[in-house]
Amino acid sequence: MNTDSNSSSKPVLKEDSDEIDLLALALIFLRGWKFLVLFALLGLAIGVLYSRYVNPTFQSTALIQIDDKSQGISALGENISELIGSEESKAQTETELIKSRMILKPVIDLLHLGIRLSDPSVNSLDRIKSNQTNTQINTSKGVTLETESGQVQVYQFNVSQPYLNQPFTLTSSNNGNASNTTGGFVLSNGFDEFKGQLGQLHRFRGSDGIIEIFVARLPSDSHPINITKQSLSSTTDSITSALSVVEKGKQTGIIQLSLTGTNQQQVSLVLKQIVLSYIDQNKSRGSEETTKTLSFMETQIPMLKQKLEASEVVFNDFRERSGSIDISQESGLLVAESSQIEAQLNELKLKKADLTTYYTEEHPLVIQINDQLRVLNNRKQEIKKSIARLPEVQREFLKLSEDMSINREIYLTMLKNYEQLKIVKAGQIGYARIIDLPINTFKAIAPKKPLIILLSTILGAMLGAMLVYLRSMLKNTVKEPDRLESKTGVPVIATIPRALSLTRLSKNKNATNRLLAHVDHNSLSYEAIKSLRTHLMFSMPTQGKAGKRARVILISGESPGVGKSFIAANLSEVFAQLTQKALILDADMRMGELHKIFKIEHKTGLADYLSQNDIQSYSTSNETSQTANNISEFVHPTTLDHIDFMPRGQQPHNPTTLLSSDKFSDLMSQLSDYYDYIIIDSPPILAASDAIILSAYADKLLMITRHNSSIEGQLVYAINQLTKDHVQVDGIVLNDVQQGIMNKYSYHYSYAYGNNK
Repeated sequence: MNTDSNSSSKPVLKEDSDEIDLLALALIFLRGWKFLVLFALLGLAIGVLYSRYVNPTFQSTALIQIDDKSQGISALGENISELIGSEESKAQTETELIKSRMILKPVIDLLHLGIRLSDPSVNSLDRIKSNQTNTQINTSKGVTLETESGQVQVYQFNVSQPYLNQPFTLTSSNNGNASNTTGGFVLSNGFDEFKGQLGQLHRFRGSDGIIEIFVARLPSDSHPINITKQSLSSTTDSITSALSVVEKGKQTGIIQLSLTGTNQQQVSLVLKQIVLSYIDQNKSRGSEETTKTLSFMETQIPMLKQKLEASEVVFNDFRERSGSIDISQESGLLVAESSQIEAQLNELKLKKADLTTYYTEEHPLVIQINDQLRVLNNRKQEIKKSIARLPEVQREFLKLSEDMSINREIYLTMLKNYEQLKIVKAGQIGYARIIDLPINTFKAIAPKKPLIILLSTILGAMLGAMLVYLRSMLKNTVKEPDRLESKTGVPVIATIPRALSLTRLSKNKNATNRLLAHVDHNSLSYEAIKSLRTHLMFSMPTQGKAGKRARVILISGESPGVGKSFIAANLSEVFAQLTQKALILDADMRMGELHKIFKIEHKTGLADYLSQNDIQSYSTSNETSQTANNISEFVHPTTLDHIDFMPRGQQPHNPTTLLSSDKFSDLMSQLSDYYDYIIIDSPPILAASDAIILSAYADKLLMITRHNSSIEGQLVYAINQLTKDHVQVDGIVLNDVQQGIMNKYSYHYSYAYGNNK
């Protein structure tokens, strides 16, 4: 091995690519398939439990049609329609009105929706077991809840403001049977406790106000029941959250109401009452304008009648005193025009009085009527000036005749409109009508169990995939040889497949022999070791360093557990097959375990040899025999031909110092004269610096790394550290490569030759 800086390892290539390797991504997920399946099953379990935990949800629907305006009023003519206004009701406005407290409060009061009952004995496990739990039923009579111990019936529960939304507990105070309705009850909230009799209305005075309650039935075995009186806002919010009001289509005037809940009959009942409450409010709003107009007319008609009678009396008295007067055609025209103007003025005043009940003086309709009144008053003044030029008697006649005609016209018009409005009010039905009332379908719309289970399974698998991907990104283990070569600049000279036979044997604590020649000599792993031997034979010189006989191969790794001892032991065995004398040296004096493979005690080995103090220098030829005999005490023959083994020995306190000594150099010199191949198993690079010292004696330095286990960054860092010390790594051996479709490079080991299985 060359340690010159010029021949050091190539610089690590740092290539960043924005492209996503879809195959590599798929392989990451395939390698983590167990994790994906685990999370998918977990998601499946959660989906099944959730679908059983949640009560089924039912839905009821209803349809309402909104007319542009009341048909009964428009049928009576233009004049009456103008009297009660001409504004149209929009469906969009009505959808918001239906959700208002004005509509919902009568329903809440009628069905006692503010009272909430629950059974505290029903827990989550019970809900999953039963797949559906009982819920309260609200009727106009009261609230009912079924429990395992009996039925609960509460007809009335009203509390003061401080008690709203506070939970109370109801328990029976007698030991009768469940159908007993004459026993007592106890109502408590943790601070106050009240006792009463079933079937009676009670009024209690607590520390925070008044409580009124009527309990008709309770479970008689002291089964607790939670009861709460919700505030109006909380109750309306819960209803509106389950209520959907939309217009079907665009500008169709058809409103669809949908209400969801856990009880089909309850949902239909509540929605029906909401529809009826809205129709009642709509009808009262539709007749409100007519009622106000009739009230105004009822106050004006008697006054107009009196005014007409008074004008007739004055006119008749004048005729008796003055006799008949023949009014000229001009005077008649002036009188007629004046009468018409006066009638128009009174009609406009009537409209203005009606409009000002709803609008201010700045409203466009009111401004328009004021302009018309101003024009008519100007014309009326002009007519008065013309009449003023007539003779005195004739002028008086015209005045009295005009007053009487105007009063008669106003009175008759008012009386006619009054009678017509009475007919309108009798037949007025509002501008909203019911098309469809809600019906019971008993078909649950949620939860959609198959969809929930499918989605939860998919989400679980997706979560597992994310975790697998994140783990792969964070761990970034060694996988592809070409990636290792691009990252480290060192060639991958061998990939060793996983030995399945050894994997099975590793589960047996008594099976310690890990040589492939003994376990499975037909395996692909064994063939890969032989291929590594062939590569080393052709790449190493015919002689070792300094012309020595032995060629030294140094085996190391970036971290413990990569399989360097496995590679070293099996590599020495395949070299021995060539009838070449091989020595395997366990230089990992801290944690070496090669002695377990060869079944040789490690008590006398390398550390013991280097630590002895009674050995003299071996520079003279007379002491050669003594030295050889001394070394033979620490080198042990194995059961395999042509293989000797030198174990690590007793663990020293200064292994690095021992390897740096002249004694180790002398040892390597003597061993190199005797063996053809010396394979040294050294400690990991990142754990100790021993490999750097041992590299001075090696012809080849091999870095062992474990597939899908070793961290890529650690391997790159270890090689960089060796490069900084001018130590060249001659090749990387990728160990424990798993076969199968989950590996991109598994095709390297998909075939065997001869008797291989």
